[in-house]
Amino acid sequence: MAQILIRDLSPETVEQLKERAKRNRRSLEAEVRVVLEEAAKHSRRLSLDEFNAIADKIRSESGPQTSDSVELIREDRER
Repeated sequence: MAQILIRDLSPETVEQLKERAKRNRRSLEAEVRVVLEEAAKHSRRLSLDEFNAIADKIRSESGPQTSDSVELIREDRER
């Protein structure tokens, strides 16, 4: 396993990490490891196929889409 040394963290950041570790019943080292692993996992860029799959899912769950806004504006004006 690789090791990383992080210097010059503010005392406030260290205290927040310690509090978070205590809430999660982990050591400070284990908590920092979890934070870094989660950040690395969520910063990964999606491939085009993954992006399109997510977009298709959102489209299918959100119902029919109207691309012409003129009809919607007319409906609003009639109210």
